[in-house]
This record gives sequence, structure tokens and C-alpha cells, in this order.
Amino acid sequence: MTEHFGNRFPQFYITAPQPCPYLPGRFEKKVFTHLLSENAVTLNDTLSQAGFRRSQNIAYRPACDGCSACVSVRIRVNDFTPNKSFRRILARNDDLVSTSKPARATQEQFSLLRSYLDTRHPQGGMADMTPLDYVSMIEDTTVRSSLIEYRLMKDEPSPLYAMALTDQLQDGLSMVYSFYNPQDDSRSLGTFMVLDHIARARVLGLPYVYLGYWVADCRKMSYKMRFRPLEALGLDGWNAVTD
Repeated sequence: MTEHFGNRFPQFYITAPQPCPYLPGRFEKKVFTHLLSENAVTLNDTLSQAGFRRSQNIAYRPACDGCSACVSVRIRVNDFTPNKSFRRILARNDDLVSTSKPARATQEQFSLLRSYLDTRHPQGGMADMTPLDYVSMIEDTTVRSSLIEYRLMKDEPSPLYAMALTDQLQDGLSMVYSFYNPQDDSRSLGTFMVLDHIARARVLGLPYVYLGYWVADCRKMSYKMRFRPLEALGLDGWNAVTD
């Protein structure tokens, strides 16, 4: 199905129903458009504020029949103060150095991703990702994308411990995808990367960190509710999460 808005506006499409990756027994549909025009950066900014996410050169959001479980959430950077638990995680990872780099894929990154997927998500939608798929995920972008690498600098050579593919929007940082060393649970690396992005957004003067979708009945997404103050996108716009 296609809606056409003329040459000045993007064309939007609806996918066929597929099994929902978050809620068993349900099916998902997505509305999407291509980020290929000379206005790709502006379009991605606008659509991100409207609850879309980016995958390569596609911006998409759920459009499921009779279901609105996927809720876009973002952290209010200027109002965020790390609690005692977050401060402990920051302290445990103070030997990691984070560096922003251009969105270029490497074998080292893919090896870490494969270890992460095989350990944490062996049945997930990315389980069969190939090196070529990974290159496309990282490098097929027409917006302001970068890689944030996290390395343990006390060792030589310094190993890659975690990485995030991140887009810089007009009003924030959007964490597109992140992965980490699955053998080191004590560091809480997933949480640490979010905390690092909050710090990076604050330095850049950006008010939000976009975390993608939260689904109330999906346990693997429950961590997002810990980053308060948090805003959720509803029918009347972005509002503070209060429960």
C-alpha cells in the first residue's frame, strides 16, 4: 500500500503483517519511508520527533491493527540526575574510554556483535546477520550518524568492549542500536552506554536522548523506565512518564 504526497513530500508505505518480535501471538505492521532525498537529515529529525525510528536508509514506526503497545520514549537530559545505582555503574566503568568515530564497519565490531547476538539473542531477528548485513546496517545512512566505541584502555591492545550506532538529531541523540561484551555482566554495559549518551547530549547542548520503543509487557524493555525523567509520545504529543 502506498500513499503519495507529490514530489515535495516523501512516499509512505505499509508493510505486510509479520509476527510481533515483542508480544507473542500478535502481528506487527509498519509504516515507513525512504531517507534518500537531499532533505534526509531534516526528514529524519521531523520523523524522529513523531515517533519514527531509523534502520539504514528507512524511517519506520509501528502501524499495527488494534494495538498501540509500542511507545516512543526519550530522556530529558537537563533534568536527569543519576541515582545511587547509576553512580555505581558509572564507577564500575570508569576504566572505559568512549570515542566517537565515523560510521564505518570493521571486523572487530562485527566479531563483538556476533558474540553478543549468539549469547543474548540467539533466536532474535538479527541472529543470521552476515558481515555484509552488518556493513549495510552501519554504513547505509544519509543522516548524521556516528559510532561510539567503548574500549578498555588499560589493556594493550585496547579491546572493544561495547559500541553504539547513534544519530545526532536537531534536538537530541538517537540510540539506533548498541551491543557489548556479553561475558561481563558486572559492568551493566547497556545501562552505562545510555548514561554516557546522556552526558554526551548535555555537552552538545541537546535536550533529549531517544531510546526507541518501550513495550509495557516486554521484560527486555523494562530498563528504559529507569531513566527518569522520561517522556513518552502519545496522541497529544510528548508527555512526562509519571507511573
